[in-house]
Amino acid sequence: MDLPEEQVDNIIDLALAEDISHGDITSEALIPPELQGKASILVKATGIVAGGEIAKMVFLKVDPSLKVEVLVKDGAKVQAGDIVATIFGSVISILKAERVALNFLQRLSGIASQTAEYVAKTRGFVVNITDTRKTTPGLRLLEKYAVRMGSGKNHRFHLGDGILIKDNHLAALRAMGMSLKDIVAKAKQNAPQGLKVEVEVNTTEEAIEAVEAGADIIMLDNMSPDEMRRVVGLIPSQVKTEASGGITLANVGAAARSGVDTISIGALTHSTKALDISLELEPQTLKLL
Repeated sequence: MDLPEEQVDNIIDLALAEDISHGDITSEALIPPELQGKASILVKATGIVAGGEIAKMVFLKVDPSLKVEVLVKDGAKVQAGDIVATIFGSVISILKAERVALNFLQRLSGIASQTAEYVAKTRGFVVNITDTRKTTPGLRLLEKYAVRMGSGKNHRFHLGDGILIKDNHLAALRAMGMSLKDIVAKAKQNAPQGLKVEVEVNTTEEAIEAVEAGADIIMLDNMSPDEMRRVVGLIPSQVKTEASGGITLANVGAAARSGVDTISIGALTHSTKALDISLELEPQTLKLL
């Protein structure tokens, strides 16, 4: 995984504390401690896998003696019936880790799968499909990783990751008597070296004004594909354009045809459907040691 291990560890620790800090009283009351066996993580729908290694880390944190084998790499396409991983060892430990491991795997695979759908709709166009900061609190690192596994790109990771002048920035500063040109000039003056300045606009006229003010990137917020196409045709090619707001699978192809450079989609992370994945114990492998 292309992820900082310490941060992933912290996320997993929080998830496990939330679920098993008081133990698993059901399994501990019913399952003999000596019972060993094998379980498989089974996919029940077509999609893209993300989070296999994270699920493995969950099982091993619960019980380092478990033997976990990840069979499908993150970013790979799967279909119903595919086994993405197997776990062997203490049945109590497997059951204790099951929900947290699956929560990560289902959530991240759902994000990767939906991202891949958007990317497929824009195939043939020179455009990037990106996420936003509309992520689950505490899970941004993992959710943006899942977007990459679905062949998407990452937008800003945090507020220190780029200058994006949005509607409320503009409203606050215009109330102080500043023009858009003044606002962009101030942003460029105070920006860390090398950072580009992006401005959100709602109309063609605002887009042209932002370009004349010196903006490097123009975010076209909630514009129709026809409006996007008009803006792209009117501004210099060195000024990049980003479509955002109201993008769905039904209209993302039209947005790509407008000629924008980037399409950012909050729905990739804020309202994706989890991929259907389950853990199944294999009865024939169960035995008391």
